[in-house]
Amino acid sequence: MPTSLGRAATDAAPRYAKQVASHFGRKIPVGETPDGGHRLTFQATDVVLQPADDHLLIRVTAPDASALTAIQDVIGSHLERFGRRNELTVTWDEPSAD
Repeated sequence: MPTSLGRAATDAAPRYAKQVASHFGRKIPVGETPDGGHRLTFQATDVVLQPADDHLLIRVTAPDASALTAIQDVIGSHLERFGRRNELTVTWDEPSAD
């Protein structure tokens, strides 16, 4: 299954992770991870939001490259919209075929 990592530099990572989880939690299964992050499940695609001190790490695992790209776009655009005032941007690594 293809996997991709995204990062958004911010000192408010827990707040953004919670905001995204809350937003999507009305439509899809969302849960907290033991390390204070959030897991979102879009059908067969899994998104883990892991807040750190200076960034938010986003791990997307999907059944195929098309689903991976679609969820990257959805999560990235929502985060950037939520963080527009702080000029939040998400950068994605090249997908791996884990």
